[in-house]
Amino acid sequence: MNAPNPVDVHVGQRIRARRKELGMSQGELARNLGLTFQQVQKYERGFNRISASKMHDAARALAVPIDYFFEGTELGGEFSQSESEISVSHFLLTKEGTELSSYFSKLTANQRKAIMALVRNLSLDY
Repeated sequence: MNAPNPVDVHVGQRIRARRKELGMSQGELARNLGLTFQQVQKYERGFNRISASKMHDAARALAVPIDYFFEGTELGGEFSQSESEISVSHFLLTKEGTELSSYFSKLTANQRKAIMALVRNLSLDY
C-alpha cells in the first residue's frame, strides 16, 4: 500500500486542527459536509484526497479561507517538512497535543513564556 501524499496529509492535519480549535466533532463536520464521520477521519489522516468542492464546503463549515489548508506548504513547489515539523504535527494530532494546544492558546503571553521556561528546564533533565 502506498503512503499518503504529504500534501493530502498536511491538508487533513489542517482540517483536524481547525475542527478541534472550534470544538467541533468529526460527526458534526461530517454532517455539515454530507459525509460519514469515517470519511472525515480518512480526510484528516490524508488517506483520502479531498475534492475541490468538499474542500470549499469544509472551508465554509470551518470558517476559514481555502488557502488556510495549504499554509505551511510551498504552493507551486516541492512540499517538504523537517523531522521536527513532522514530529510536532504528529504530536498535535494526539489527544494530549490537541488539549495542550487548546489550553495554551488561552494563556496570556507571560503565562506562555513561563510554561515554555518550565518545559525547557524539564527537557534538560532528560
